[in-house]
Amino acid sequence: MILLKKLFRFTAVLILLCIAVSVFSLYSHAEPGVSAASAVLMERSSRHVLLDVNARTRMPMASTTKIMTALTALENCDELSRVIHIPKEAVGIEGSSIYLKTGEPLTMEQLLYALLLESANDAAAAIAIAIAGDIPAFADLMNKTAARLGLTDTHFTNPHGLDDEDHYTTAYDLALLACCAMDNPDFARIAGTYKVTIPLNGDEGTRVLINHNKLLKSYSGASGVKTGYTKRCGRCLVSAAERDGVSMIAVTLNAPDDWRDHTAMLDYGFSLYESVPLAQVGEFRYEIPVLGGTAESIWLTNTESLSATLPRAHGEISVTAEANHYLCAPVCAGDMHGTLIFRCDGKILGTLPLLAENGSEALPTKTSAADRLKEMLRIP
Repeated sequence: MILLKKLFRFTAVLILLCIAVSVFSLYSHAEPGVSAASAVLMERSSRHVLLDVNARTRMPMASTTKIMTALTALENCDELSRVIHIPKEAVGIEGSSIYLKTGEPLTMEQLLYALLLESANDAAAAIAIAIAGDIPAFADLMNKTAARLGLTDTHFTNPHGLDDEDHYTTAYDLALLACCAMDNPDFARIAGTYKVTIPLNGDEGTRVLINHNKLLKSYSGASGVKTGYTKRCGRCLVSAAERDGVSMIAVTLNAPDDWRDHTAMLDYGFSLYESVPLAQVGEFRYEIPVLGGTAESIWLTNTESLSATLPRAHGEISVTAEANHYLCAPVCAGDMHGTLIFRCDGKILGTLPLLAENGSEALPTKTSAADRLKEMLRIP
């Protein structure tokens, strides 16, 4: 009887534990609520939207504008070491500032650090003038970049994000922009830097720049990108994070509790996706016959690895090798003669070239006397 009671209690505890695990799993994958008027969560490699709160509503975006400022500058500046002497038009800009002085020399890279870490409006103006001659011309460049990237609900009038009725974007467009910006190695490096020093008016001293993005210190895997705030816009934030090969972009506009919003959104994204290895170097090998060659066959293999970011509940992954049934000599080592195609749930995940591991020279051919005579007389 005592044994039966103990068994009953153990079974009851086990059932309750299973229920608790199920409930935890359910809520850990539930879409989080956010304080933002507009928000979006995007898986970076596929641009797939995982959370959408008025994400296509046009709104002002404050200093998150500077993502486009930096990307436009990087795409239109040949050397980050280019020295820029600060024009008087960039001095005394309202809002966030590193208090630039007229004629002060700084490199483009140093100005980009000031732009993305300290959100310096004077640095934004200096960059714009250095690249395009004046702010309206630079805003035109920004809008051309936006059009090229497919940002259909975005328009810029300045490089810093100070309030203007014709200066707007959407959370969705900002996420797309952040994906493209983080693909630029220089942008990603600068936006992911927490602290750096740059000169103060030549040799007068140094400025210490601290990134306003607190997630770089508080959220595991955070890698960027930009904060923003004005009274009209409210708190704006674009964040990027990567864990175990999965990369997420989160955007909130007018969000009183943006740090909590982004932590919850990014956690939600990582709970849904995983990075899946598709191929290791040399994992796939195929023997192909060679006609008329010193080697009767060659081996094709993949010389690159490949992985894909997929929903955790993805279907079966298949791989198909497309190559000729045979080759004619000569065949050179390293030549591409096929393709691996990886598919899942009806979509192509990626491809890899199949390269020849070895070569096969053409065998010498015997020419008949009649053929040699035709060749000499050039008779068809």
